[in-house]
Amino acid sequence: MTEALASLTETFKNVGVSRAYGPAVTVDGEELVPVALVSFGFGGGGNADAGTAALDSSQESAAGGGGGGFVLPLGVYCRGRNGRLSFRPNSLAVLAGLVPLVCAVGFSVRGVLRTLRRS
Repeated sequence: MTEALASLTETFKNVGVSRAYGPAVTVDGEELVPVALVSFGFGGGGNADAGTAALDSSQESAAGGGGGGFVLPLGVYCRGRNGRLSFRPNSLAVLAGLVPLVCAVGFSVRGVLRTLRRS
């Protein structure tokens, strides 16, 4: 199990940076560099006590693991014909990324208002 974890760690060491900024592409004379929000995680576990007990009785040992991730395209850095660098956001992705923030602020404001009303 530890060998598999070490292998995963080595494989994904720099994957965040390489996925967050894509390779530059030229479209209509503009150089574009795609930018994304990248998140991933892994986990695993097992029953350490059942390892020796499984040999002595009918108990079975158990172990497992899993992982997942997502990529949200945020926009592109572009260098126009005049050489000026700017960021063009992906409006839909920015709105989708703001939904959890807006929900958290809304729940916080609701909690504060309830607390003030009770006082």
